[in-house]
Amino acid sequence: MTNQKKKTQPKHSTKKPIDKKYYIIVGVLIAAIIILFVFPGILNKENSEEVYYMFQKEGELTISDSTNVHKAVIDIEIADTDYDRQLGLMKRVSMEEKQGMLFIFPDDTMQSFWMRNTLISLDMIFINSNKTIVTIHKNTKVLSDQSYLSTAPARYVLEVSAGFTDKHNILVGDKIDWISTR
Repeated sequence: MTNQKKKTQPKHSTKKPIDKKYYIIVGVLIAAIIILFVFPGILNKENSEEVYYMFQKEGELTISDSTNVHKAVIDIEIADTDYDRQLGLMKRVSMEEKQGMLFIFPDDTMQSFWMRNTLISLDMIFINSNKTIVTIHKNTKVLSDQSYLSTAPARYVLEVSAGFTDKHNILVGDKIDWISTR
């Protein structure tokens, strides 16, 4: 018997080599998953869009001088709940000259307002429980955390478009009155 080594044929694999397309598809899927986790709102436009508020007429306000001569009449939106007072005129892109927001508080107290998230410049008019104007801040700075304080206790604050008080000669000592339509 001879000691011959048997030549063996290489075995053929049943596995096919992985196509480059497979790597590309997997890479794209992994990138998409990463993007969705890093930027979750990318597919949901509703969540990523800003919400803006529109004026809702809830009454009419008259400003008069101390002798009861009318200086201006405007439509007002009323903020008389904690939520409405905190929201105020934030996220409004415009307001007509003859529109304003009347903030109503339970008592006369020193008031402080700011312009965070407020996109339009305002005149702020602070008014006591006798409906007499005690403080006016003109042309407030938009998107600011600067505090605008009343110089005396106030129960009401009227916010109108910047320049309104100069245009209508609204002064400390003038009076307001309003009718609610809600």
